[in-house]
Amino acid sequence: MAFHEALRRLPNLISLGRLFAVPLIVWLISSGEMAIALWIFIAAGVSDAVDGFIAKRFDASSTLGSFIDPLADKALIVSCFVTLGIEGQISTWLVILVVFRDILIIGGVLLSLPLGRPVIVHPLLISKLNTALQIILVALVLARGGLGMNDGQILTIVECVVAATTLASGVSYAYRYVVAATEKDITDSISHPNELGD
Repeated sequence: MAFHEALRRLPNLISLGRLFAVPLIVWLISSGEMAIALWIFIAAGVSDAVDGFIAKRFDASSTLGSFIDPLADKALIVSCFVTLGIEGQISTWLVILVVFRDILIIGGVLLSLPLGRPVIVHPLLISKLNTALQIILVALVLARGGLGMNDGQILTIVECVVAATTLASGVSYAYRYVVAATEKDITDSISHPNELGD
Protein backbone atom coordinates (compact mmCIF):
# COMPACT_ATOMS: atom_id res chain seq x y z
CA MET A 1 0.00 0.00 0.00
CA ALA A 2 2.79 2.42 0.96
CA PHE A 3 4.66 1.55 -2.24
CA HIS A 4 1.54 2.18 -4.31
CA GLU A 5 0.98 5.56 -2.65
CA ALA A 6 4.60 6.54 -3.27
CA LEU A 7 4.23 5.46 -6.88
CA ARG A 8 1.13 7.61 -7.27
CA ARG A 9 3.08 10.65 -6.08
CA LEU A 10 6.10 9.97 -8.26
CA PRO A 11 4.73 11.47 -11.53
CA ASN A 12 3.89 14.72 -9.74
CA LEU A 13 7.34 14.86 -8.15
CA ILE A 14 8.96 14.34 -11.55
CA SER A 15 6.80 17.11 -13.04
CA LEU A 16 7.75 19.44 -10.19
CA GLY A 17 11.41 18.63 -10.78
CA ARG A 18 10.97 19.58 -14.43
CA LEU A 19 9.29 22.84 -13.40
CA PHE A 20 12.12 23.68 -10.99
CA ALA A 21 14.66 22.97 -13.75
CA VAL A 22 13.26 25.84 -15.84
CA PRO A 23 15.07 28.73 -14.08
CA LEU A 24 18.30 26.71 -14.11
CA ILE A 25 18.10 26.15 -17.87
CA VAL A 26 17.26 29.83 -18.43
CA TRP A 27 20.29 30.85 -16.35
CA LEU A 28 22.57 28.43 -18.21
CA ILE A 29 21.43 29.73 -21.61
CA SER A 30 21.90 33.34 -20.49
CA SER A 31 25.38 32.44 -19.21
CA GLY A 32 26.34 30.84 -22.51
CA GLU A 33 26.48 27.33 -21.05
CA MET A 34 24.59 25.84 -23.97
CA ALA A 35 25.99 22.31 -23.66
CA ILE A 36 24.90 21.91 -20.04
CA ALA A 37 21.56 23.53 -20.83
CA LEU A 38 21.11 21.03 -23.68
CA TRP A 39 21.64 17.97 -21.50
CA ILE A 40 19.34 19.26 -18.76
CA PHE A 41 16.75 20.10 -21.42
CA ILE A 42 17.01 16.55 -22.80
CA ALA A 43 16.71 15.13 -19.27
CA ALA A 44 13.60 17.25 -18.74
CA GLY A 45 12.13 15.91 -21.97
CA VAL A 46 12.85 12.32 -20.95
CA SER A 47 11.30 12.96 -17.53
CA ASP A 48 8.09 14.05 -19.26
CA ALA A 49 7.88 10.69 -21.02
CA VAL A 50 8.74 8.84 -17.79
CA ASP A 51 6.10 10.51 -15.61
CA GLY A 52 3.52 9.98 -18.34
CA PHE A 53 4.40 6.28 -18.57
CA ILE A 54 4.23 5.81 -14.79
CA ALA A 55 0.90 7.64 -14.56
CA LYS A 56 -0.67 5.43 -17.24
CA ARG A 57 1.04 2.13 -16.42
CA PHE A 58 0.31 2.23 -12.69
CA ASP A 59 -2.92 4.25 -12.78
CA ALA A 60 -1.16 7.08 -10.96
CA SER A 61 -2.95 9.96 -12.68
CA SER A 62 -4.26 12.75 -10.46
CA THR A 63 -6.01 16.10 -10.73
CA LEU A 64 -2.89 17.84 -9.46
CA GLY A 65 -0.79 16.02 -12.03
CA SER A 66 -3.10 17.02 -14.86
CA PHE A 67 -2.33 20.63 -13.92
CA ILE A 68 1.38 20.44 -13.04
CA ASP A 69 2.49 18.32 -16.02
CA PRO A 70 1.30 20.64 -18.83
CA LEU A 71 2.34 23.69 -16.78
CA ALA A 72 5.88 22.35 -16.48
CA ASP A 73 6.00 21.50 -20.19
CA LYS A 74 4.73 24.91 -21.25
CA ALA A 75 6.98 26.79 -18.81
CA LEU A 76 10.00 24.87 -20.08
CA ILE A 77 9.35 25.43 -23.79
CA VAL A 78 8.21 29.06 -23.59
CA SER A 79 11.05 30.02 -21.24
CA CYS A 80 13.60 28.45 -23.57
CA PHE A 81 12.09 30.18 -26.60
CA VAL A 82 12.03 33.59 -24.92
CA THR A 83 15.57 33.25 -23.54
CA LEU A 84 16.99 31.99 -26.83
CA GLY A 85 15.16 34.82 -28.59
CA ILE A 86 16.73 37.39 -26.26
CA GLU A 87 20.13 35.82 -26.92
CA GLY A 88 19.53 36.09 -30.67
CA GLN A 89 19.50 32.33 -31.18
CA ILE A 90 15.87 32.08 -32.36
CA SER A 91 14.08 34.57 -34.62
CA THR A 92 12.17 37.19 -32.66
CA TRP A 93 9.07 36.87 -34.86
CA LEU A 94 8.85 33.15 -34.06
CA VAL A 95 9.19 33.76 -30.32
CA ILE A 96 6.35 36.31 -30.50
CA LEU A 97 4.20 33.87 -32.47
CA VAL A 98 4.76 31.03 -29.99
CA VAL A 99 4.05 33.22 -26.96
CA PHE A 100 0.97 34.79 -28.59
CA ARG A 101 -0.45 31.36 -29.39
CA ASP A 102 -0.08 30.25 -25.76
CA ILE A 103 -1.64 33.50 -24.52
CA LEU A 104 -4.55 32.86 -26.91
CA ILE A 105 -5.13 29.38 -25.51
CA ILE A 106 -4.79 30.36 -21.84
CA GLY A 107 -6.79 33.55 -22.37
CA GLY A 108 -9.60 31.64 -24.05
CA VAL A 109 -9.87 29.27 -21.11
CA LEU A 110 -9.74 32.06 -18.51
CA LEU A 111 -12.34 34.17 -20.34
CA SER A 112 -14.70 31.21 -20.51
CA LEU A 113 -14.74 30.78 -16.72
CA PRO A 114 -16.53 34.00 -15.60
CA LEU A 115 -18.99 33.58 -18.47
CA GLY A 116 -20.07 30.24 -17.06
CA ARG A 117 -18.85 28.55 -20.23
CA PRO A 118 -15.65 26.77 -19.21
CA VAL A 119 -13.76 25.40 -22.18
CA ILE A 120 -11.90 22.17 -21.54
CA VAL A 121 -8.76 22.11 -23.66
CA HIS A 122 -7.94 18.69 -25.06
CA PRO A 123 -4.61 18.50 -26.92
CA LEU A 124 -5.16 18.32 -30.67
CA LEU A 125 -2.99 16.23 -32.97
CA ILE A 126 -1.62 19.39 -34.58
CA SER A 127 -0.86 20.75 -31.11
CA LYS A 128 1.08 17.62 -30.14
CA LEU A 129 3.04 17.85 -33.39
CA ASN A 130 3.69 21.53 -32.74
CA THR A 131 5.03 20.81 -29.25
CA ALA A 132 7.30 18.05 -30.56
CA LEU A 133 8.70 20.37 -33.24
CA GLN A 134 9.25 23.17 -30.72
CA ILE A 135 11.24 20.78 -28.54
CA ILE A 136 13.30 19.67 -31.54
CA LEU A 137 14.02 23.29 -32.49
CA VAL A 138 15.17 24.20 -28.97
CA ALA A 139 17.38 21.10 -28.84
CA LEU A 140 18.92 21.93 -32.24
CA VAL A 141 19.63 25.52 -31.24
CA LEU A 142 21.22 24.42 -27.95
CA ALA A 143 23.25 21.79 -29.81
CA ARG A 144 24.48 24.43 -32.23
CA GLY A 145 25.73 26.59 -29.38
CA GLY A 146 26.91 23.83 -27.07
CA LEU A 147 28.21 21.11 -29.36
CA GLY A 148 29.33 23.17 -32.33
CA MET A 149 26.67 21.73 -34.63
CA ASN A 150 26.03 24.37 -37.25
CA ASP A 151 23.54 23.85 -40.05
CA GLY A 152 21.65 27.08 -40.52
CA GLN A 153 19.59 25.68 -43.38
CA ILE A 154 18.08 22.92 -41.22
CA LEU A 155 17.31 25.39 -38.44
CA THR A 156 15.62 27.73 -40.90
CA ILE A 157 13.46 24.90 -42.22
CA VAL A 158 12.52 23.76 -38.70
CA GLU A 159 11.69 27.35 -37.71
CA CYS A 160 9.34 27.66 -40.69
CA VAL A 161 7.64 24.34 -39.91
CA VAL A 162 7.26 25.33 -36.25
CA ALA A 163 5.71 28.63 -37.35
CA ALA A 164 3.25 26.80 -39.61
CA THR A 165 2.16 24.31 -36.92
CA THR A 166 1.96 27.08 -34.32
CA LEU A 167 -0.37 29.07 -36.56
CA ALA A 168 -2.43 25.99 -37.44
CA SER A 169 -2.86 24.92 -33.82
CA GLY A 170 -3.67 28.47 -32.71
CA VAL A 171 -6.36 28.81 -35.37
CA SER A 172 -7.73 25.37 -34.47
CA TYR A 173 -8.08 26.28 -30.80
CA ALA A 174 -9.62 29.66 -31.65
CA TYR A 175 -12.16 27.90 -33.88
CA ARG A 176 -13.02 25.46 -31.09
CA TYR A 177 -13.56 28.35 -28.66
CA VAL A 178 -15.93 30.07 -31.10
CA VAL A 179 -17.84 26.85 -31.78
CA ALA A 180 -18.13 26.07 -28.06
CA ALA A 181 -19.40 29.58 -27.29
CA THR A 182 -21.87 29.47 -30.20
CA GLU A 183 -23.23 26.07 -29.18
CA LYS A 184 -23.66 27.36 -25.64
CA ASP A 185 -25.57 30.40 -26.90
CA ILE A 186 -27.88 28.19 -28.97
CA THR A 187 -28.45 25.83 -26.04
CA ASP A 188 -29.24 28.73 -23.71
CA SER A 189 -31.69 30.18 -26.24
CA ILE A 190 -33.54 26.87 -26.56
CA SER A 191 -33.54 26.24 -22.81
CA HIS A 192 -34.73 29.76 -21.94
CA PRO A 193 -36.88 30.98 -24.87
CA ASN A 194 -38.67 33.53 -22.70
CA GLU A 195 -35.40 35.37 -22.12
CA LEU A 196 -35.01 36.20 -25.80
CA GLY A 197 -35.50 39.81 -26.85
CA ASP A 198 -38.10 40.94 -29.40
